[in-house]
Amino acid sequence: MKVIEVENQKYELIKDYKNGFNLDEFQNSYTDYFEDYDYVVGDIAYSKLRLKGFYDSQNKKVKEINNYNNLNKYLEEDCAVDCRYFILKKIKDE
Repeated sequence: MKVIEVENQKYELIKDYKNGFNLDEFQNSYTDYFEDYDYVVGDIAYSKLRLKGFYDSQNKKVKEINNYNNLNKYLEEDCAVDCRYFILKKIKDE
């Protein structure tokens, strides 16, 4: 398990498609806005990293647009074709 820590929040890197994850880029793009989400997805298009937050389907804040179960739809419809991307899952404090 690869653990990433940023701004006192820990994430597990659960997918790194085509080596899309770059720690420096992620740390430079990350803001506390993403702390509330269960997942942070980063996709790279035209050498630019975009981040998007997703909630677990059991989270009371979940909506269709940010439901992790709809991640494939997001990757297919809103990202560049076959782009590099990564998925980070928030590690909740026990």
